[in-house]
Amino acid sequence: MDVEEFRTAGHDLIDWIADHRAGLADRPVKATTKPGQVKEALPSQPPTGIDSMAEMLADLEGVVVPGTTLVQHPMHYGWFPSNASLASVLGDIASSGLGGLGISWESNPALTEVEEVVVDWMRQLTGLSPAWSGTIHDTASTACLVALLAARERATDHAQVGDGLVSVESAPVVYSTIHAHSSVRKAALLAGYGATHLRVVDDDPDTYAMNPDALAAMMTDDRAAGLRPAVVVASAGTTGTTAFDPIDAIVEVAAGHGAWVHVDAAMAGTAMLLEEYRHLWSGVEGADSISWNPHKWMGTILDTSLFYVRDVEHLIRVMSTNPSYLRSSVDGEVTQYRDWGIPLGRRFRALKLWFHLRLDGVEAIKARIRRDLENAAWLKAEVEAHPDWELAAPVPLQTVCVRHRPDGLLGPELEAHTQRWVNQINESGRAYLTPSLLDDSWMVRVSVGVESTERHHVEALWDIMNDAAAQSLER
Repeated sequence: MDVEEFRTAGHDLIDWIADHRAGLADRPVKATTKPGQVKEALPSQPPTGIDSMAEMLADLEGVVVPGTTLVQHPMHYGWFPSNASLASVLGDIASSGLGGLGISWESNPALTEVEEVVVDWMRQLTGLSPAWSGTIHDTASTACLVALLAARERATDHAQVGDGLVSVESAPVVYSTIHAHSSVRKAALLAGYGATHLRVVDDDPDTYAMNPDALAAMMTDDRAAGLRPAVVVASAGTTGTTAFDPIDAIVEVAAGHGAWVHVDAAMAGTAMLLEEYRHLWSGVEGADSISWNPHKWMGTILDTSLFYVRDVEHLIRVMSTNPSYLRSSVDGEVTQYRDWGIPLGRRFRALKLWFHLRLDGVEAIKARIRRDLENAAWLKAEVEAHPDWELAAPVPLQTVCVRHRPDGLLGPELEAHTQRWVNQINESGRAYLTPSLLDDSWMVRVSVGVESTERHHVEALWDIMNDAAAQSLER
């Protein structure tokens, strides 16, 4: 494909994307394909000729879209908001179009320095002090792994440069709650802590936030047993209920053992753009690392996960590699982001944030977040006012956890009823919600925050929920 062919095809693709986004509300939210259907629609052998852009777009529409759950749909309330603002899509296209190579500052000075600037903009916008320095990872899962590696090396006095963990007398221990993201356990295992050294700290039964007294007791017991409390992963907005662990108390407890504190704010970090919500992560300045994802609620397209640390020198010491073919005359004067994470090569991810902030504007992003919070509060009030519905958890932000529990419906019958009505909604294509277990009982998460979701969409969802619950009871 030459430049002019690319120009024509690119215009066609942009038109298709614009039409697709404009027509989302008329499509089913959930993917309509059966297992293997997309695969069967594609040739089993590689292409032998050249297809036209028209043929490509036809397959995109006819094969790919039906097999895609539309997380940009205004009636998508599942998992968490996974917005992809069109402004950031343009930044993603610019990144791909430039085709830059980010293996060192010298390979792409602009890639490094735009990232430095944009990440610091985000630090300022969320009220963090200048003590923090950051980078962009692909996801918060990667950021969590990097944090646990840094914590491991601090706890073991850099055992990696010797015999590794086998030489450590006091095994390092990781602490989190059962409500922490699944990536915490995966990171602990990949970082070599071992499953027997991953502690699940008790939570408050009302708020589902970590109990700092339970953490203190567990750390003291581990220390007495000859283990080394190494890192606490505090959730600033858990996956299930958006619970906020008490970071200030956790930092105080961890400091008594020299333990690292990593704050996972993957979805809820977006709320920190609003000054009135920053009390939810009070104490964050005492933590050692933070991660949050603009590619969730804020709306910068995947993969854009911010990772901040206070001790950059320690991070670089843990993560650095310096092969001869990458050395340059500016080493020591510039940031080498290859030493801040796992991969060597990196995309020009910062352009997605750069375009998003500049083309949409910070104030418009804040206004949309406040709109989502107001819509969630409206739904919360409707649930509280209805005798057959109940909140399954507090609603600190935009995730409303509910159960339909009419009089006399208990135990297995209630569990089956919950699964029936939510599955009916999801299979209908009219909306999408996430069922989840809480206290060993099924509840349903309504995660408000898709960029295109307005009040009338939430009102429509409430009607759909009531209709589905009534139909479930008739079965």
